[in-house]
Amino acid sequence: QLAQSEKLASIGQLAAGVAHEINNPIGYVHSNIGTLRTYIADLMQMLDAYEALPESASLQALRQQIDVDFLREDIPSLIRESQEGITRVKKIVQDLKDFSRVDSSQEWQTADLHQGIDSTLNIVSNEIKYKADVVKQYGQLPPVECLPSQMNQVFMNLLVNAAHAMGEQRGCITIRTGSQGDSVWLEFEDNGSGIPPELQQKIFDPFFTTKPVGQGTGLGLSLSYGIVQKHHGELSVRRQVGKGTVFRVVLPVTQTVNTAPKETPHA
Repeated sequence: QLAQSEKLASIGQLAAGVAHEINNPIGYVHSNIGTLRTYIADLMQMLDAYEALPESASLQALRQQIDVDFLREDIPSLIRESQEGITRVKKIVQDLKDFSRVDSSQEWQTADLHQGIDSTLNIVSNEIKYKADVVKQYGQLPPVECLPSQMNQVFMNLLVNAAHAMGEQRGCITIRTGSQGDSVWLEFEDNGSGIPPELQQKIFDPFFTTKPVGQGTGLGLSLSYGIVQKHHGELSVRRQVGKGTVFRVVLPVTQTVNTAPKETPHA
């Protein structure tokens, strides 16, 4: 688990670095497209003025050759689609930075868990979008004291596992959240194949996996369980008969217990 945790930290650091490097060129491309849109509008206004003047035969021939009417219609569309594409890339880069959270300190801090889930969903969308629809049933959640990057790792493991549980038919992953007293709860439900009762007690064991050899380390749920325990919370699973599986995470809103490891007293 320590090796896996270190590996995940390295991947997060790499992701944050890549996101930062991508963010700069994407920023000025986005800005340039906005400026270009303004320039195109000005040129179209001038073209309107030219079209109001009498045209020579050569000018009419050139107008037909380059199909000005088509250009007037297509150029704004191209600019708009390009700007939408760049905006989507900027959103993905921001989600990548939010997911890794390497740029923030690895200290306990209050975080919006809904934002963490949304960022994680965008990061793992390629794992999910071809297998299942995602339904969000968010309740009211207060800011929760946690290690945000580690909680995002838990969300990623639960979401990817839910996607992998789907069979041949397209499934559904439902995310529910709510609060009760001094705790919050999050449920990740899938309508996949479910977990056989005889395996339900083993799924949190390190290296236990039902995936084929080479397709799973068996550390995802074990690591998630450890992270939730570190947050003085609870990660549980219940089997929906004929409906799949529900993973439930319960976390305290504030960490009242000292989270620092205790020092071993000297003899």
